[in-house]
Amino acid sequence: MDDLQQIFKKHSYAAKASTAFIYAILVSVAMNFFWTPGKIYASGITGLAQLVATLLSRYAPFQISTALLLFLLNVPMFILAWNKIGHRFTVFTFLAVVFSSIMIKAITPVTLTTDPIICAIFGGAVNGFGTGLALRNGISTGGLDIIGLTIKKKTGKSIGTINIIFNAFIVLAAGFIYGWPYAFYSALGLFVNARVMDMVYTRQQKMQVMIVTSRPKSVIDSIQNHMRRGITIVNDVEGAYHHDDKTLLITVISRYEQNELHDAMEESDPVAFVSISENVQIWGRFYEQAL
Repeated sequence: MDDLQQIFKKHSYAAKASTAFIYAILVSVAMNFFWTPGKIYASGITGLAQLVATLLSRYAPFQISTALLLFLLNVPMFILAWNKIGHRFTVFTFLAVVFSSIMIKAITPVTLTTDPIICAIFGGAVNGFGTGLALRNGISTGGLDIIGLTIKKKTGKSIGTINIIFNAFIVLAAGFIYGWPYAFYSALGLFVNARVMDMVYTRQQKMQVMIVTSRPKSVIDSIQNHMRRGITIVNDVEGAYHHDDKTLLITVISRYEQNELHDAMEESDPVAFVSISENVQIWGRFYEQAL
């Protein structure tokens, strides 16, 4: 049994490392094929690295590449993650950032187009897909992610406002440096990036599930065998059509677990009535897998 667990653990580590490398390729494609030719700034620390590199090239007697700045600006984040979040999490975040810095430098920039709208949309989409894929596999891409996870772990609260303010600063910088139309193009890129990332990374999207069943014990056992979720039981529910006795089960899952829920219902009660409400807000305890 221990040998089997070790095999699974090694497979998981290899999958995470592979995902970090795939993310690095995607962010480098977004940077070298779209953002740089279109004069578009990314979000977070990546955008800050672009901004600093631009300012140094204009006003300083020396230059530092965006790739190297991306790594240097993330070094304090690695220290924070190591002390506050977890060692394994930090290692894979470090890999993602190092791979990204290397690939941004290694992949030759190709100017497919300089149209800022096209560059904003496709750069945001490519990076959003890569970031969502990384987060879905339990890997942070560094930067503000680490600050957000640290605060959330300590207080249970997100830092959406800080992200908005930081990215607004990046957008304003694009306006001052390249002209105000480019501020709007960068904002468009940030919007596309966020939307695509949300489509791929589904763990943070909560769904309320209501199940009307005549086999509650079987359904509960099956769901809890497939996922770690609490269930509220409402007894003495009556169906209005046949007036037969039913039980109402209420639980909340992440969108990522939707397929597991479907499998559990097929196993336990394929004819149960299942209603799902998307994007619900949660107050109180909700289990999230440790990083």
